[in-house]
Amino acid sequence: MASRGGAFVVLVVLCSLPVLPLQACATKKPLVPAMFVFGDSLVDVGNNNHLPNVNNSCKANYPPYGVDYPGHLPTGRFSNGYNLADHLAQQLGFAESPPPFFSPTNAKARRFSRLTSTGGINFASGGSGLLNTTGGSKVCGGQVVSMAEQVGNFKSLVRTWESKKRKQAAAAADLISNSLVFISVGSNDLFEYSDFFADPNHDPNVTRNDPAFLQELVTLYAAYVKDLYAAGATKFSIVSPSLVGCCPSQRKIANESNDMDGSGCFSTANNLSWQLYPMIHSMLRNLSQNELLGMKYSLGDAIGMAQYILGHLRTPPNIFTTPPYRPCCGSGDFGGTGCNDSVPLCDDRSSFFFWDRFHPTEAVSAITAQQLFGGNGTFVHPVNVQQLVASSASRP
Repeated sequence: MASRGGAFVVLVVLCSLPVLPLQACATKKPLVPAMFVFGDSLVDVGNNNHLPNVNNSCKANYPPYGVDYPGHLPTGRFSNGYNLADHLAQQLGFAESPPPFFSPTNAKARRFSRLTSTGGINFASGGSGLLNTTGGSKVCGGQVVSMAEQVGNFKSLVRTWESKKRKQAAAAADLISNSLVFISVGSNDLFEYSDFFADPNHDPNVTRNDPAFLQELVTLYAAYVKDLYAAGATKFSIVSPSLVGCCPSQRKIANESNDMDGSGCFSTANNLSWQLYPMIHSMLRNLSQNELLGMKYSLGDAIGMAQYILGHLRTPPNIFTTPPYRPCCGSGDFGGTGCNDSVPLCDDRSSFFFWDRFHPTEAVSAITAQQLFGGNGTFVHPVNVQQLVASSASRP
């Protein structure tokens, strides 16, 4: 079930700040030379397709995934169409997310000379987390690409680019510092931790310690940001884990365990999200002000966004008429056993929050990207992505 990594980043545009339509954004000159994507299944565009030991619960390369993607074919995106990385890339002026790191057909895209034509590289892996153990064999059949490995792959490429001629090394440094690093990670860590302790048969010798667990996540997150900064990155767009207890799979756990909040969500999982967001916010603020000179960031408050839309399900411009515990792909309430070509598929995907038991529909991802890119400051801090990429890249 590690495909749950992009769960429930349900957002809404407040109509107080204009945003460019996605079609227009995709045809303008890109606002950054490249985009480098890290994280989980909310932003994976096919890396897991190339992991032979990972099972189908952590892949999306089969129907009906991709039913609304151009060509109507599955690509490895955990969505009916484009995902969040695609839509943010379109806001930046690219056609879609940069290609996956592991795709053999995109090997040339890893060459520095091709970066500006491909729009960067996507390192994300569905099921991954901040912890190296997240998305392991118990969940995915084999180990997915952890955040540590994703960052390591990026650092290796940078070393390769900068080991060439001096002129290319300088060009690589300039490109990286002016590009956008986009990160969506942490949800799977919260899923696996809360699911473990919700299981009545869990190992009694394992002691639950929420503060220590969350601090470990934040410490790891800070280390990854520092590594990316050391490799030359200066501009970071980061999306916090949302109310992970509100996706259909977790609502089912809440219903079965009688651990339910007022919205019908899994209370234990949501409490972890609530505690983690301010810790991430404080960590980023401290890094940018005290440790990483020249680092700039935009943090999307996915919890606040989710809260808003839960309270305004059918308030225009929202058109989500289906209850949030019912996904488009899956059988009945909570999505049954998962999404595949043998289960029912809804006709009107735009009226659903959730595509499957863990992931938002393309419609939700589009709204999310608009808010991240052009939000008025209610759910994105201290600046939105449009303001972030317009700022100068400067570091000692």
